[in-house]
Amino acid sequence: MMRTIIWDIDDVLNGLTREWLEHEWRPAHPGCAVRYEDLHVNPPHEALGVPRDEYLRSLDRFRASERGRNLVPAPEAVAWFERHGDSCRHVALTARPMASAPSAAEWVFRHFGAWIRAFGFVPSGRPAERIPAYDETKADWLAWLGAGDVMIDDAPSNLESCPRLGLEPVLVPQPWNRAAGSLGDTLNRLTVLASAGTAPRRPTAPPP
Repeated sequence: MMRTIIWDIDDVLNGLTREWLEHEWRPAHPGCAVRYEDLHVNPPHEALGVPRDEYLRSLDRFRASERGRNLVPAPEAVAWFERHGDSCRHVALTARPMASAPSAAEWVFRHFGAWIRAFGFVPSGRPAERIPAYDETKADWLAWLGAGDVMIDDAPSNLESCPRLGLEPVLVPQPWNRAAGSLGDTLNRLTVLASAGTAPRRPTAPPP
């Protein structure tokens, strides 16, 4: 049975945070000396010395900009899909405001649609958005989906639920998670997991 990989989008399939810092935040704050490598927490508002809301407004502006909607996909990810993408099924899963979800879906299918055939998002609340609250976390969404074998993400908190969901966690190294290695190293590990053969049965919930 073909395995299913759950892919985070931002900072895995693209370099959103680096692009935002270099092309949105720093130009608007010429005195900012914080480098991408200095972002040891994410969200990075504390490292930048600003309130969280100010950071989120800046990030949302960048996501809505021409550059933000046309990020260059990570070359390592593109190369991996071209070599190994057809060995698995793929789902993209992101947490973001609803306002930027349509452009994110279009970006995923434009660059990876030959392999990624499903897209899910967990709304990151913004004051102006009023939508039904089906899921609060990616774990909630994945529990609803009830499928998947491997999850790749840059946020350790999103991977904590993998054992109980029957997913193999794969962490993409970024400054805020302090993991060793590179995206290329991570994808080499993913190749091994993707070729592991028949996926194990997902654990069933204990009776109430």
